Amino acid sequence: MKEVNLYRPISIGHALEDFNRYVESFFGDSLAPATRIMNHLPAVDVRETDSTYLLEAELPGYDEKTVEVQVNGGTLTLKSKKGDASCDVSPKAPSKEEEEHKKGTFLVQERRNITFSRSFKLPDNADTEKVSACFKNGILTMEIKKRAGEQKRIIPIQS
Repeated sequence: MKEVNLYRPISIGHALEDFNRYVESFFGDSLAPATRIMNHLPAVDVRETDSTYLLEAELPGYDEKTVEVQVNGGTLTLKSKKGDASCDVSPKAPSKEEEEHKKGTFLVQERRNITFSRSFKLPDNADTEKVSACFKNGILTMEIKKRAGEQKRIIPIQS
């Protein structure tokens, strides 16, 4: 169990640094944007409501078939599956001629077809049995319910 300490930041800069450190200790894997981009990891936003934690991952070019979400103990892992993340609009297998045409020679190649894996340490009050995921418009949204007994509640003060 974590301790409760009185917190008095010296400046707003220190408060923001401390907040980032708090979020990192709470969810584990929090990367600076430059580190995330250099390692080709998806951008992820994490929000908390009264009853859930919401993780939204930006995954352009991926879909529900090429991404996998796993929960193992207190860790949630988001990773790409084997295969590529490119869109295949034709339901039939491409002909040999089409394959040759696709190969070509790149003059400029800025998009990467890479695999990734990113893990988040879940808080103690996360209910790992109640995790759902939805993929829409290149955004994977994962909802992790909080355990009912451990949700925030208001304590009435008597006079």
